[in-house]
Amino acid sequence: MEWTQLFQAALPVMLKGTLYTLMFALVAMVLGLALGFAVALVRVGRVPLLSQLAALYVSVMRGTPLLVQIFVIYYGLPGVGIELDPVSAGVISLTLNVAAYLSESLRGGIAGVHKGQWDAGLSLGFTWWQTMRYIVAPQALRLSVPSLSNSLISLIKDTSLVSVITVTELMLATKEVIAQTFQPLPLYLGAAAIYWALSAAFERVQRMVEKRLDLAHQR
Repeated sequence: MEWTQLFQAALPVMLKGTLYTLMFALVAMVLGLALGFAVALVRVGRVPLLSQLAALYVSVMRGTPLLVQIFVIYYGLPGVGIELDPVSAGVISLTLNVAAYLSESLRGGIAGVHKGQWDAGLSLGFTWWQTMRYIVAPQALRLSVPSLSNSLISLIKDTSLVSVITVTELMLATKEVIAQTFQPLPLYLGAAAIYWALSAAFERVQRMVEKRLDLAHQR
């Protein structure tokens, strides 16, 4: 079978898998950003006990392979009575993993905001939370955009790991086509090209967001 015919036959299946990949990446990114921000606030605010638990969570999630985390959530939790379908297990695994990295990016962004900004907010009568919300957080977000974008790009590639729990994202879809055509090289190259295209698209979005934030900051 020629490569042109091969890709014509494989493209519908691979595109469907690509949609799953995007769904996993975007949902995990949104949920992970919310959780990561909460974890970063707890650690920056040094909330008693919670800050230690948050630090432990970050250390565990960053210090263990994502593949192991997926296995624990999908295959391990049923042992204690918690059963999840593959899609839910995949989303939860990716969310918990990326949230740990995003929390560190956001914590670094918050730490990068000059202390004088905190003093200015408090001198205006703002509470700690109001100073964070209206003064510090917007600046921290601008500082964190490159690191946050890198996490999203890595997340797109990490979605390939959920194929081990039978979720038909791009990688598993590619493997299914290979099993039918026995043409691994062109199909794996095709999958790599799709991952690269997705990463390049998000890199372009990153540059646009950085430019808009810089313009807003200059005003």
